[in-house]
Amino acid sequence: MVKTAAKTDFWRITHYGFIRDNGHFYFDTISTDFVVEVSLRGQYRDLYDQAGIMLRVDEKHWIKTGIEYVEGVQNLSAVVTHDYSDWSIIPLPQPPEVLRLRVERRQEAVHVSYLNEAGKFSLFRLAYLPAKTVQVGLMCASPDGDGFEVTFEDYQLSLE
Repeated sequence: MVKTAAKTDFWRITHYGFIRDNGHFYFDTISTDFVVEVSLRGQYRDLYDQAGIMLRVDEKHWIKTGIEYVEGVQNLSAVVTHDYSDWSIIPLPQPPEVLRLRVERRQEAVHVSYLNEAGKFSLFRLAYLPAKTVQVGLMCASPDGDGFEVTFEDYQLSLE
């Protein structure tokens, strides 16, 4: 279980005009293809509370994905950053108690999936992240709130 610090985030410029690079990130450094999975259980309550998986080359090139809390709704979220951050979300009006994520790296391609209601992994983002070596691990942040508690369960990192 992690309790996030207030005013933490990973974001670069787009729409908001600021750079934040002070979220929580617990990682391994990997120089090969891999599959990483984790289950998330969070007490999301404030705007943009978030938790999930992050892949990071440096402060200007990274991907974060997981749950992000927006206007009272949990969302599947993915942010891909190459100098500027983009953001995609899928609302989960009836979110599961625990969400299982999977991120697969195949050379420069990153496949982001979640375990759907049918018990199968469903792809929701394919992204580009060219680098020989990346940091990969668990991420969480509270951009607008005072922090929240998130539990990461059954973390698995498999090298390919």
